Amino acid sequence: MRRRRSRTTDDVRPVWAACSALLDYPTADLLAALDDIEGLVAENPHLAGLLGHLRTTPLVDLQAEYVATFDHTRKCALYLTYFAYGDTRRRGQALVRFKETYRAAGVAWDESTGELPDHLCAVLQFGASVDRAGGGRLLADHRAGVEMLRLALSGWRNDDGTSGSPWAGALRAVCATLPELRGDEADAVRRLVEQGPPAEDVGLEGYGAGPALIAPATLTVRS
Repeated sequence: MRRRRSRTTDDVRPVWAACSALLDYPTADLLAALDDIEGLVAENPHLAGLLGHLRTTPLVDLQAEYVATFDHTRKCALYLTYFAYGDTRRRGQALVRFKETYRAAGVAWDESTGELPDHLCAVLQFGASVDRAGGGRLLADHRAGVEMLRLALSGWRNDDGTSGSPWAGALRAVCATLPELRGDEADAVRRLVEQGPPAEDVGLEGYGAGPALIAPATLTVRS
């Protein structure tokens, strides 16, 4: 009998690269690159809707929609450690582990951007272009947060009364590249959905916006 190949044995890097770009803040450059991005994931059923939305919606509307979704809603944060730690002191330690993972793979986190190294776009870019195994470990370590973001975007209420953010497809595509949830991981997702991230009790000074990894060449995720 032919064994079914695990999805984690497939090359997930094209999906991660595409989703890193598609989950970024919409710009004219992103829209101009949509054909190239689609070429990476032409047969991926999860991304067709988002690609179509980006192609048919005016840029100014996309930008407003993006900010309302990701910058103004706690459950839709793109920062992976936020779901596990909120803005608590323990989160700072978790962020150091992200930078250590990047450094171990031969790249450095660009502190001048003022961005947090756990930004999902940065992690996906790292896994796609620098260290697939290292990126996969970071996603696995924060799987509950990734799933929480997927659920939050899938249940997003639109102004016309429909549900489902266009960006939910990118999270479904990412989750489809990860092992199926089992046991403790599934329990962690349920607890996170029920309880939400921990209460905020400390600021994270020195971080702003614009994730970037720097290696021999600069890899910019968001400007």
